[in-house]
Amino acid sequence: MAEPEPADQADREREAGPLASPAGLSEPDSPVAAPFFLLYPGEGAAGSAARPPPQPPRAWRTPPSPGSPLPFLLLSHTGGWAGGHHPNYLMANERMNLMNMAKLSIKGLIESALNLGRTLDSDYAPLQQFFVVMEHCLKHGLRAKKTFLGQNKSFWGPLELVEKLVPEAAEITASVKDLPGLKTPVGRGRAWLRLALMQKKLSEYMKALINKKELLSEFYEPNALMMEEEGAIIAGLLVGLNVIDANFCMKGEDLDSQVGVIDFSMYLKDGNSSKGSEGDGQITAILDQKNYVEELNRHLNATVNNLQGKVDALEKSNTKLTEELAVANNRIITLQEEMERVKEESSYILESNRKGPKQDKTAEGQALSEARKHLKEETQLRLDVEKELELQISMRQEMELAMKLLEKDVCEKQEALVSLRQQLDDLRALKHELAFKLQSSDLGVKQKSELNSRLEEKTNQMAATIKQLEQSEKDLVKQAKTLNSAANKLIPKHH
Repeated sequence: MAEPEPADQADREREAGPLASPAGLSEPDSPVAAPFFLLYPGEGAAGSAARPPPQPPRAWRTPPSPGSPLPFLLLSHTGGWAGGHHPNYLMANERMNLMNMAKLSIKGLIESALNLGRTLDSDYAPLQQFFVVMEHCLKHGLRAKKTFLGQNKSFWGPLELVEKLVPEAAEITASVKDLPGLKTPVGRGRAWLRLALMQKKLSEYMKALINKKELLSEFYEPNALMMEEEGAIIAGLLVGLNVIDANFCMKGEDLDSQVGVIDFSMYLKDGNSSKGSEGDGQITAILDQKNYVEELNRHLNATVNNLQGKVDALEKSNTKLTEELAVANNRIITLQEEMERVKEESSYILESNRKGPKQDKTAEGQALSEARKHLKEETQLRLDVEKELELQISMRQEMELAMKLLEKDVCEKQEALVSLRQQLDDLRALKHELAFKLQSSDLGVKQKSELNSRLEEKTNQMAATIKQLEQSEKDLVKQAKTLNSAANKLIPKHH
């Protein structure tokens, strides 16, 4: 690979000069910064030296198409235009620069974390820079709140709203409030971002917050990043951070007094040195598939647990209905016995009325009418109990059918879960195989580079030998000329 020329490298260093200071991304309470140009890389190092000429003020530039490379240099134009700069134009440039910095930070963090292959902590430099960029994004266009000590700008207020939109965020909000070392709203906001990243819910929380612009309007200006489409784009990019495992210990960390300055040297790279490999793309695709399978697995587990809860509730209801059915059967048997006894009594009364004297017929007739009335009531009660029994039997049959359907559904879900686990194991084996092939290819490239260096050394040695032979040939030619001249001088003397 050819090294970039010193002149081009010096030009890039001069262009990168203004980026080393935090003026490129001004704080919300700092003076208005100059408008920004976005520089897109060309082929090789020469592409980074091209700068667009000054244009009259307009809205923001059209974002690059999906096929074009992302901007990796953000240059400020120091020359002013007549009439000043429109505030919306300046805010649009700041939003575009913040979005590009977020893209670079998230992409660099994911690539470095995957290459590192371990859990990240708070000392990891790309992770620190990611939090600094997120802090700048959340501070952009933030309204100032007046307090007794003056005006105060903090992004902790919008983050507190997340627990009202997503109940799962209440846990990390309570944890942040319980941390003893945090005394300022800025420190609480930084701790909240770290806990949300550990929970792998940062993208979900940011999407929920951005979708409620009527709540954000209390904290942000209308043209702030969180109120425009750039905020939604950044929230979508945060989904890729779910593949990263991070672990922070914030009890001894001083989050209140940290200075958030973006280190642009981590993102200024030579275009020739950045090469994408097919193996990395395959590993990324496998990791995405793994995350999808794990998410589907969690969803299936939740569905199975829900179905199991329904099955338990149906079993309890079935047991209760069985007990009620047994009680109803016992009551029917008791009513049948009472009806038989009433029939016997009525038949006995009728026979006694036929055989007894006539003066007792009136009293016996009244007793008979009461017995008939009682018999009619008992018959109606028996019919009601039989209807209730039929209803209970039909409900039991429906419950048994529902139980069978639920059992069948659970079996199908378990079979799908087993097949998904098998696919996950296959993907893991494929990942290991690709990693081994990638290591083998890296070793082959290293061996070829060593062989190339040896050949270059031998070529240099042969070139030096050829130069020595040419020099010796020149010396011999000079000696021959000297001998010829001496011979020519000696020939006339002999004559």
